[in-house]
Amino acid sequence: MRAWAKALPFILCTAGFILTLFVFHPGVMTYDAKYVYLAITEPRWGDWQSPVMVWLWRLIDPLAPGSASMFLLIAGLYWSGFAILSAALARRSPAAGILLALLAFLPPAAEFAGIIWRDILFSTTWLLAAALAYVAAGMTARMRLLLQLAALGLVAFGVLLRPNALIAAPVLAAYALWPWRFSFVRMIALYVPVAIACYGLVQFVYYGLLDAKREHPLHSIFVFDLGGISHFSKNNQFPGAWTLEQNTLILDGCYKPTLWDIYWNRDPCNFVMARLEKQDKVFGTPVLSSAWISAIANHPLAWLQHRAAFMRNFLVNENLTLWTLDVEDPRKYLYEDRPAFMTLRAIDEALRKTPLMRAGTWLMLDLLVVLLAWRRRATPEGALAVAAAGSAAIYVMTFFLVGVASDFRYAHWAVLAALAGGAALVAGKGKTDLPAHARTSGHPAI
Repeated sequence: MRAWAKALPFILCTAGFILTLFVFHPGVMTYDAKYVYLAITEPRWGDWQSPVMVWLWRLIDPLAPGSASMFLLIAGLYWSGFAILSAALARRSPAAGILLALLAFLPPAAEFAGIIWRDILFSTTWLLAAALAYVAAGMTARMRLLLQLAALGLVAFGVLLRPNALIAAPVLAAYALWPWRFSFVRMIALYVPVAIACYGLVQFVYYGLLDAKREHPLHSIFVFDLGGISHFSKNNQFPGAWTLEQNTLILDGCYKPTLWDIYWNRDPCNFVMARLEKQDKVFGTPVLSSAWISAIANHPLAWLQHRAAFMRNFLVNENLTLWTLDVEDPRKYLYEDRPAFMTLRAIDEALRKTPLMRAGTWLMLDLLVVLLAWRRRATPEGALAVAAAGSAAIYVMTFFLVGVASDFRYAHWAVLAALAGGAALVAGKGKTDLPAHARTSGHPAI
């Protein structure tokens, strides 16, 4: 391979990192990020946001206090993941490596590298995990083992950031264990044990090592579902007695298939959580979970209508993309004195109306990548494409059950996986040679 082709992916990704610093530094603080950052000084953390992110932020904060530390970590993970993977793919196909480095600049992927959300920390962590696993496929035994362990650690860390990722984690974990070929049989054999292990890991780390307070984030799903079932069944499913005016709002005035916050902190329907949490004190108790189970059992069609409406909004409608508000003063927009950020904001506003900023587009692209890569799953490139895009598709689809908001950021891993998987398909086209250890392992990709 020519030296320029080997170096160009690194040069492009380094330029991308510098551009991200120029546009975003010291990083865009969101409300979720502010909540996490304020928690690092508390003696005991809650589990509403990932306590692991709180722990990590407290660890790195002295290096660059405030938003800068987490911003630099996320941006570094993003561009290093693309740099490592694009350089490795360039060894197989210079065109594919350079293509991936260029794709990393696409707004649906790159504009989030400067925004502090745990969803972006999660997606960039899994991108780096996939990159390290791919590199491991061509290494000698000792180095391969080190890279595989690092990739598995990053997969586990992603689950600790986003526990609903435990459904998708077995796919990426199986790839990290056997990165030179994707075996469907192996993945199926590992699926339930790995998912259970991930669940146990969350419980152990959250409530054992970190002693996190139980703030019952799962109950936000119950509230959202009870609101949706009430709306579609025209029968109030919330526990307790409600006034006629409140009942009318619950059935017809409050519900939107966009986010559960309507019942939490949005007028005129925040009376719901005020009642459940402060007055009746049933939020976080078996009373609410029992009401949820009963509502689904008695009105399964209404629950499906609600969940389908939410998923349709998440996948095909225009949702929040680039964060632009100043969390210290919501009346102001961020970085209005920065031409580069304002240019990005204009690009985002234009693209937000297009399929590029739809989660459904990237879900379909991930499924297409899996379909096209399936017959080449016995090669390192095919294995990467199947594992990355397959895990991303599963992850996005988990929101049918657990989604309570429909921001585009929840599909960011789907964007990164589609780009990485598509470039891997280009790199592996027409090539079937495997590393020596894979050729002699005797394990077919079934």
